[in-house]
Amino acid sequence: MKESRIRLKIADILAADALGKGEKITRLTELRREARDEQRAASEAGMIDDDGLNADLREIDLALDQLGANVTSIEDKGAATL
Repeated sequence: MKESRIRLKIADILAADALGKGEKITRLTELRREARDEQRAASEAGMIDDDGLNADLREIDLALDQLGANVTSIEDKGAATL
């Protein structure tokens, strides 16, 4: 099975020995924000297929969880949630 672009980015971040845990969390959090922005844009454009955007978010959340980061954000709890 072909690796997704997100999985490759996540693997690169997690494997980067030069990055500390905090920097890895920061980069993954930024990647998560970008994925949420893409998901939001897709929903606002009326696109039906998420093109794997939900799976991308799940992969990022799993990586953040692996590092012990809290992945719940305010937007995940409110009425504006996708």
